[in-house]
Amino acid sequence: MTLAHGPLLDERTVTAYLRRIGARRPDGPTSAALRDLHERHVMTVPFENVDFHLGEPMGIGAAALGKIVGRRRGGTCYELNGAFFELLRVLGFQVEVLAGRVADDGALGPVIGHMALRVHTADSPDPWLVDVGYGRGARHPLRWAPGLPQRDPHGAFELARAPYGDVDLLREGRLQYRLEDRPRLVADFEAMWWWYQHSPESPHLRHLYCTIPTPDGGRVTLSGTTLTVREDGGRSTTVIEDEDELRETYRTRFGVELSDLPPVARR
Repeated sequence: MTLAHGPLLDERTVTAYLRRIGARRPDGPTSAALRDLHERHVMTVPFENVDFHLGEPMGIGAAALGKIVGRRRGGTCYELNGAFFELLRVLGFQVEVLAGRVADDGALGPVIGHMALRVHTADSPDPWLVDVGYGRGARHPLRWAPGLPQRDPHGAFELARAPYGDVDLLREGRLQYRLEDRPRLVADFEAMWWWYQHSPESPHLRHLYCTIPTPDGGRVTLSGTTLTVREDGGRSTTVIEDEDELRETYRTRFGVELSDLPPVARR
């Protein structure tokens, strides 16, 4: 059964989205095209939750495009993967939205706590796990082939069979999240999206972060006012106390322009 998703993006929005991630429109829905789009998205659009702390209105799926494309911001998994889903399907890819549970020190979090995508391409017998909205995720799509170790610039990944038909994603042998095998609508995530924005238990309200990978496989992360840079095999940490310097860090490190700083960042 095919799920009834909303209307496709208009051509103007598609052109702007591709420009946002520095990609050209692919000739067809191939594995190479998916790999290029995925890598450019991951390396260009940060994984960040600043607007949760600013109290700004946010949407998921197509409703996140104004933020990601128009304001050139990043977002969380519902925003980034939801928006990428809209782009991929208008480009001719067969895409499924999947719900998952993120693992925190081995314990699985809330049901429908994570959104990822499964994408079928015209030239591959296997579908692909696509996730541009996970801070510890792969740079490239991962082949949907449980039991197959896969090397990526961001680590060693493997999909594994889990109970009740679910699939686990492992990174360096550690569980990252568990995915359902059934497809979902973006609208299925709306109730959990409200919880993330309002519950005192929400990790997006308890932690402030902005993170993006570096070309060498490292990562730059701003957690509150602490900047951590992992690149070229080294690691440095700096606490940024000046507000102007903090705004400049958001701008130069992540391409995020902020007129107001999140309250947590001022502590």
